[in-house]
Formats: sequence, C-alpha cells, structure tokens
Amino acid sequence: MSEPHLHETHPEIVKRLRRAEGHLRSIIEMIEAGRPCLLLAQQLQAVERAIAQAKKTLIQDHIDHCLEGVVGPLPREQRRTIDEFKEITKYL
Repeated sequence: MSEPHLHETHPEIVKRLRRAEGHLRSIIEMIEAGRPCLLLAQQLQAVERAIAQAKKTLIQDHIDHCLEGVVGPLPREQRRTIDEFKEITKYL
C-alpha cells in the first residue's frame, strides 16, 4: 500500500468541505420545510462556491507541488513554460 498523498492545504480543504456538507444538510431541511425558492437558490450558490474553491485550491496545490517534483530543476527558458502553465491555472 502506498503512503498517503497529503499536502499542506488538505486540512483546510477538508474543513471547507465539512462546512459545505453541513450547509447542504441545512438546505435539504429548508427544502423539506417549504422555504422560498429564492432563498434556497442563494444557499445552494454558497455551497457551490465553497466546493468550487476547495477544488481550485486542491488543483493549484497539486500543480505547485506534484508538477515541481516530476519536472525538477530546469534551465530558465524551459522553466518559463512551466511557470506560465502554473499562472494560467489560477484562472480556472
């Protein structure tokens, strides 16, 4: 069995996802209680943003750490392409 693949940001991602999970449970209760659709949509948007941010953090962390480990040291000219790739992923 391989070692766990953990990064510095993983605890914060887990915390964010646990909050989103609790928020989603409360939205389900709101639906069952017949709360207004506008309120439900707003709350669902908040959960969606939290999950999207967790995904973005995970992907950027992976690129920053795992890609670096595979690529290793490169001459400046070759390094530019990697740096540009890392930069453009911030717009995901």
